Amino acid sequence: MPSGDTTVNALLDSLDTIVASARIVQEFEGVMQQLVDKITLKEGTGLDWKEVSFDRLTAQDITETTKLDNPQLLSDSAITITPTVAAIHTVILDRVRARLNKTALGQIGPLAQNAMERKKDVDGLTVLDSFTNTNPGAGSILTTGTINAAVSVVRTGDDTEPSKPPYRAVLHSYQLKDLEDELRSGIGTYVIDEGLTARVFKEGFRGVISGCQLYEDNNIDIDASADSKGGVFAQRAIVLVQGRGPRVVHLRNEKLGGGADELLMYDEYAYGIRLNAWGYEIYSDTTEPTS
Repeated sequence: MPSGDTTVNALLDSLDTIVASARIVQEFEGVMQQLVDKITLKEGTGLDWKEVSFDRLTAQDITETTKLDNPQLLSDSAITITPTVAAIHTVILDRVRARLNKTALGQIGPLAQNAMERKKDVDGLTVLDSFTNTNPGAGSILTTGTINAAVSVVRTGDDTEPSKPPYRAVLHSYQLKDLEDELRSGIGTYVIDEGLTARVFKEGFRGVISGCQLYEDNNIDIDASADSKGGVFAQRAIVLVQGRGPRVVHLRNEKLGGGADELLMYDEYAYGIRLNAWGYEIYSDTTEPTS
């Protein structure tokens, strides 16, 4: 028989492992769905959403002796957006449900919805990469001047068709940090009176540049070169066409593993660009800041 004091290490096999707390991995709440033009595809209208636009006509001067014989040709064009289905499927066996710690089990519910919302936001961010105009370029630090220039181009529609507000800028937090650094550059050099620079120093940079509202979205990807693609756009530049609304289906599967609950979640949507000239890609450095 062994001798000595009985410690915890001597009875490890008798200890229960209890999960005292559980959490799901935090995600960034996307913003793209809220910042674009949203259209719902009506039932019984086919698979596509189609919008027709008519080109401008030209008026002319006439005099009392003018015999007007200069008919203007009506010309149209169309864009078509076809929603597609996104889905996620999860399965939990009865045996797993019976054995899994209840604290941990209670956190599983939101995971599928979070995944669907993240996909919908990322799909919207992907559209920003489709705009022809882009600045300041890979490896370049973003400045307020770039935002000013982008808004000016978007307002005029690149001199093709002017846009209307509201104007949005969706950027990674590291891009916003570069704008913040620019506005804070005078700290330590001059007295900071109450105003934009003081608020930036205390609160961080969010707000408006040239009438364009700035939003943070850290679902924006950072590429291998530590650069990211955000964008400036008029709200009507991007269209989110919603097909059948989001839905959840619960299935009972008694044939699988002694019984299981299946959860299927569906959404039907697609993003499209109404007019390329109403958007501007902001492609800039997003190296992780250290100061």
